[in-house]
Amino acid sequence: MQGIDPTVVVRVGGEGGEGTITLGDLFTRIAARSGLEIYSFQTYPAEIRGGQVMYQTRLGLRRVMTEGDEADVLVAMNQQAWIEEHEDLCAQAAIVHEATVSIPSGGYARFPIPAEKTTQELDWPIGKNFVFLGALIWFFRFDSELAEDLIRQRMGRHPESLEKNLEAFRRGYRYAQATYPEPFPFTLPLFEASREERILLSGADAMALGALAGGCKFYSGYPITPATPVMESLARYLPQFGGTLVQVEDEIAAINMAIGASYAGQRAMTATSGPGLSLMVEGLGLASMAEIPLVLVNVQRAGPSTGLPTKTSQGDLFLALYGGHGDAPRFVLAPDSVKDCYFQMIYAFSLSERFQMPVIVLSDQAMAARQETTPLPGDPWNGPLQRLVPTPDQLGEAYQRYAYTEDGISPMAHPGMPGGMYLSESLEHDAYGHPDQTPDNHERMMQKRANKVETARRMLADWPMTSRRWGDRGAPFGIVGWGSTRGAVREAMGRIHAQGIPVEAIYPHTLLPMPDQAMADFLATKRAILVPELNFSGQFGRMIEHRYYRQLDELGVHIYQQKKEQGVPFKVREIYDAAIDMIDQERHLWTREQGELARIFDTVRRVQDEAADRCGGGHDA
Repeated sequence: MQGIDPTVVVRVGGEGGEGTITLGDLFTRIAARSGLEIYSFQTYPAEIRGGQVMYQTRLGLRRVMTEGDEADVLVAMNQQAWIEEHEDLCAQAAIVHEATVSIPSGGYARFPIPAEKTTQELDWPIGKNFVFLGALIWFFRFDSELAEDLIRQRMGRHPESLEKNLEAFRRGYRYAQATYPEPFPFTLPLFEASREERILLSGADAMALGALAGGCKFYSGYPITPATPVMESLARYLPQFGGTLVQVEDEIAAINMAIGASYAGQRAMTATSGPGLSLMVEGLGLASMAEIPLVLVNVQRAGPSTGLPTKTSQGDLFLALYGGHGDAPRFVLAPDSVKDCYFQMIYAFSLSERFQMPVIVLSDQAMAARQETTPLPGDPWNGPLQRLVPTPDQLGEAYQRYAYTEDGISPMAHPGMPGGMYLSESLEHDAYGHPDQTPDNHERMMQKRANKVETARRMLADWPMTSRRWGDRGAPFGIVGWGSTRGAVREAMGRIHAQGIPVEAIYPHTLLPMPDQAMADFLATKRAILVPELNFSGQFGRMIEHRYYRQLDELGVHIYQQKKEQGVPFKVREIYDAAIDMIDQERHLWTREQGELARIFDTVRRVQDEAADRCGGGHDA
């Protein structure tokens, strides 16, 4: 906990099946309800039971944008939690641990809790997590009545266990209160009332709510980790908005059923992860060929194949951009925060309906599972765009469903519209939908469908949602990223700015089509850019190199790739160190007579000579 905007990072470690995630989730919700800003992360093994689970949440007085680096407080529910997590603790960390866990002597403040003994006395062996929760509520001085209310909300659907869990919570609270009356080493002041109305959302919930705001009326899906929470959220909300949700037998059925619903005139979507997207590729091509709107959420996980099914990654970028049989145009969007998940889903439905094309929204496990306090989203920049339907003059025997147009968009009738009958299939077709496999027609129709992407590129140039740019305009050094890594980049840039080093960042939200004008403006002043991403091969960096190779070559911009494929997000210090190293390497390529660059290089050299403080969770920039 440091600085004028202190934060506290709390990490919980325990065995899968003993309620580690429930403990972390409830503590996070109570902290948020108590007026603190929060940002969480969870990682767990693929097994249903067993294996080690970690839940980390960061508490702050002002908005926090990452789960933090080192933990200030470790809640060790078992011995393995200490073994796996102790190397990633702040030097003065507090250890709240099961009393039977052995913690070596050192500089840590230790707070043993006899959770196992307490649950034995209660004859309730699965209540250990609630004993720890009670202790934490006392340590952080949260309201115990508020905590009990939230426990009832969370566990009320299990009345047979609710009272026992509440009693375990009370005993943990009373034990900590009696045994540790002094102030806890890590606490934050609480607000009696929130300074502005804020809500606690997971990325999955935000995507579900964004889909509803975008007009979604139909969802078909097959459960797959880590995309299932999107379906679970929509199962709660969609029927209340007059929509329909169907759990189907596999991913092939999921995408084809969504295509069918969209063909019938409903705004439809599905969600999956990498292996499921592979199975949906043919359906994706069908939606592109038949020009049927479709929204597809891909919550990425680490691969290849089954890979690390419960871990995070950004390894599906190439699959989303290029996966298909032949050239099947689509749009690809990438939200960069929980709040942005809400808006990008609205824009996904707008683009899909307006251009009659599939839209892929790329999220990931870390973003979908994490919870974040955020202001109420408010209205999108523009309302949902509508599907182009034929006029009465266009209907009848002469109705050309696939009429060639310069922008690629032709009016789409829905079943039952008088005079709007047409043939829609996966074969190449003429303007009426009749099969036509002649070379000239195929080339013409391919061009028609491709025109949609270029039309959208021109239209999106005026949309503020296509990219996010911040930092020192015109700085010679930049960071270009996408998706869920933005928080770590924002905080790393705050540390860099604090050293007096100018740096600028850009995060495109539309990866296909790319916001070329915004990227050109950004690159115009750069000498070097850092491209951090959570995959093994540096897919986004390679995409940047390929698409902007002429401008990069003309300007002499060097690309430094920062690739991480470990199933966990970037730490702030990893981004910070990589940016400093990039600037230091550029020092050898530029003369010291170049004024501003010389000053920057001198600053970097001084920073490298100073001892970096690695304790604490970092600060929001």
